[in-house]
Amino acid sequence: MNSNANLQILMYSHDTFGLGHLRRCRTIAHAMVDRFPGLNIAIISGSPVVDAFSFHERVSFVQIPAAKKLANGSYTSGSGQQSLEDTIAAREAVIREAAERLRPDMVIVDKEPLGLGREMLATLEWLKTVGCICVLGLRDVLDAPELLREEWRRKNVIPHLESLYDQIWVYGPDSFFDPLDGLDIPQVILDRVRYTGFLPRSLPDIDDGTSARYGQNYVLVTAGGGGDGFDLMSAALTAIEHTPQNNEDFLFVLGPFMTEEQRSEITLRAAELPRTRVVDFHANVETLIANAKAIVGMCGYNTFCEVLSFNKRALFVPRTEPRQEQSIRAHRASEFGWTNVMDIELAEDPKTFFAAIEAVIKRDNPSEQPFQPDLGGLEKICQYSAELFDGRKLGTEPQPDRAATAASS
Repeated sequence: MNSNANLQILMYSHDTFGLGHLRRCRTIAHAMVDRFPGLNIAIISGSPVVDAFSFHERVSFVQIPAAKKLANGSYTSGSGQQSLEDTIAAREAVIREAAERLRPDMVIVDKEPLGLGREMLATLEWLKTVGCICVLGLRDVLDAPELLREEWRRKNVIPHLESLYDQIWVYGPDSFFDPLDGLDIPQVILDRVRYTGFLPRSLPDIDDGTSARYGQNYVLVTAGGGGDGFDLMSAALTAIEHTPQNNEDFLFVLGPFMTEEQRSEITLRAAELPRTRVVDFHANVETLIANAKAIVGMCGYNTFCEVLSFNKRALFVPRTEPRQEQSIRAHRASEFGWTNVMDIELAEDPKTFFAAIEAVIKRDNPSEQPFQPDLGGLEKICQYSAELFDGRKLGTEPQPDRAATAASS
């Protein structure tokens, strides 16, 4: 592939809850345009806070109407002014218009193979007829196998994978976790799976003053977008309240999707505690993580990759509803010795929780473990993309990379 070739990629991120999908797509897009000077990428996003983030000059976004994921896993319109069906129809129309206008050479779909409410299906089918390369990108962990199997059966996903997707990228190493394990997927589809390794993160190129404002060597308590992070934050505050003689600095980052009532409670309680600060929302969380002495979080994919990228001690307290993704990832990482984990039920006891925080501050960094995480994901994505474009030109398809491993000694 000629790195200067003028190519267009369209990325789809349904973004119904939190910041994970948008931030993952943004990370991938920036790595790809840095590698290929002739490449332009447009990210389709339903996130209501997409404009809070900076984007490379060759990375743009297409805003679609917001949909909201509820605590039980169901969805509703993000505006509350129309039905979910009308919202999906409006989103589908914007997606199709963007695809027809941009005529992408490649489309990368994040996590939802057919889109929310199948809103990507018709556009994907049309893109295939005009020669577009279609890639499905999956997290290292999607959910417990039995739950994912039922979800994909209900959505009728598997019959569409062969006809729609040229490759399936898994954003993790192959021996960390197999997100498709336990699903009855035909071999012809499995042959298209490529493991990338985890997606590394880096500090912004321009100093935005975050370090000067918040300092260093604090314990960072973060819950990503914050929509499901109240229990963790409240438990952490209770642990601090019951340990008045501790000498640690704490910095809480609430996230944009925490409710006003919850945000107010956390802020008021933290104000009564010494050496405890609250940040309402911060787009440059990478710098906050890089400057922390330890992280307390829920083990969403992005936080996990940032912990590994910046070689930070971390205690993960994952949620288990409506998905078990975070719990699976956190316990698997603990097995490799990279991070600590405790269940939220245990964290509700303040003495147990604070003892776990003290323990993670004293533990070794991930880099001191016998097996190291594979953080080559962005490099692999660029490699696989180049192979796909070359394969299209030659009328062939690249063979699977069997060499990916979860850890190297």
